[in-house]
Amino acid sequence: MRDYEVECIECGARFSREDIVYTCRKCGGLLDIKYDYSEIDTERVVKAKGEGVWKYRDLLPFAEETKPVTINEGNTPLYGCDRLAKTIGIDDLCVKHEGLNPSGSFKDRGMTVGVTKAVELGVKGVACASTGNTSASLAIFAAKAGVPCYVLLPKGKVALGKIAQAMMHGAQVFSLKGNFDDALRVVRVLCEEEKLYLLNSVNPYRLEGQKTIAFEVAKKLDWEVPDRVILPVGNAGNISAIFKGFLELKTLGVIDSIPKMTGIQAEGAKPIVTAFKEGKAEIIPEDKPETIASAIRIGNPVNAAKALHAIRDSGGVAESVTDDEITEAQLMLARMEGIGVEPASAASIAGLKKLVRMDEIERDERIVCITTGHLLKDPERVIKICEAPKEVDADVDVVRKMLKM
Repeated sequence: MRDYEVECIECGARFSREDIVYTCRKCGGLLDIKYDYSEIDTERVVKAKGEGVWKYRDLLPFAEETKPVTINEGNTPLYGCDRLAKTIGIDDLCVKHEGLNPSGSFKDRGMTVGVTKAVELGVKGVACASTGNTSASLAIFAAKAGVPCYVLLPKGKVALGKIAQAMMHGAQVFSLKGNFDDALRVVRVLCEEEKLYLLNSVNPYRLEGQKTIAFEVAKKLDWEVPDRVILPVGNAGNISAIFKGFLELKTLGVIDSIPKMTGIQAEGAKPIVTAFKEGKAEIIPEDKPETIASAIRIGNPVNAAKALHAIRDSGGVAESVTDDEITEAQLMLARMEGIGVEPASAASIAGLKKLVRMDEIERDERIVCITTGHLLKDPERVIKICEAPKEVDADVDVVRKMLKM
C-alpha cells in the first residue's frame, strides 16, 4: 500500500485510510492526502510508462496491485494557440483541452480515483450533487464498476447533454427544486445516513486524480513549467488539485518553480474572487449564483479554502468575467483554434484576455489555459449564440449566391 495519511489542512488531525470521512470531524476543515515523499522514486515518476491518470500511480493512494476502475481517462492534448495568442496580445499560449476526456470533461480524472477507492472500501453505492459534468462522469465510472449511482441536480440549471449522459449510463437522477448548493447539502446528509460514498470534490481522493493535469502539463513541456496556469473555478477543487500536483513535482525535485495559479469565475458567481480581492481567508457564500456557464454556477464552493491558498501561495490572482466575455471567448477559441468548449471552459480564455488588458499578465509570460468541458456538453447554448442554418433550395446557383466568400 502506498504510504499516506488523510490529514486536516486546518488542525492537522489525521484519519484512517479505511475511514469514510470527507471533512475533519474535529474542526470541520478540508482534508488532504499526504504522502511520504522520501519513499517515492523521482526517476520512476519522470520515466513512468503508460498513458493517462494511472501512469502516475506512484503518486496515487493505492497499492501497486490495485485494479483501477478506468476508461482510459487523461492524456489530453496540449494545443499551441498562436493565432489566439497574437489576437490577445501575448507570445506563448497553450490550451489543455480536458473536454477530450472520455466523458467530455476533466471530472474523469477524479472519478477514476474516487470510484476505485469506493470499490476498495466496499460501499453500497456512490452519489453526488452536480451542475452536470460530475454526474455524467460519476455515472459512467459507476457503470464500469457495477456500483449503484445516485445524482442530484438543480432543476432547470443543467445542460441537457450532461443530464443525458447520467441517464444513459444508469444513474438514478433527481432534479431538485433549488441550486447546486442545495443539492450538495442534501446529498451530504444522504451519504452520511444511507452509507453512500460521496464523490463531490470535497472528497480528497477525487482531487488526487485531478492533480495529474499538472503532471501532464509539465511532462509535455519537457518538465519546464509555464509561468501561469489559468482555469475556471466553480467548486474550486481543480485549481487546488493542479496546484498540489505542481507542488509535488517541486518537492520531488522534478521542477524548480510553481506556476501562478489564476482562477476565473463568472461575474454572477464569484465568492472566491471577492474573498481574494478583499484579502479574506474565507468566502461569503452567494445565495443566488447566476451565469450562462452552468458548470461554475456555484455560490458556496466547498474547496474555497484550498483554492485561495493555491492562488495566494503561487503568486496568482483571481478575476471574474461577464457572460458576454465568456461567449466572446468561446467563439474565438472555436473559430481561431478549432477548439470547441462549453461556456465555463471559455472563462479561462476570457479571464486571460481581461488580465492582459489590465496589465496583470506580461506579454512574454508562458501561459497554459485549462478548458474543462467539451462543446457538446451544452449544445443549447451553441444554438443560441451562432447564426442559424440557412434554408435554401437544392440548387447550385441559389446556394452560390448566398455563399459568404
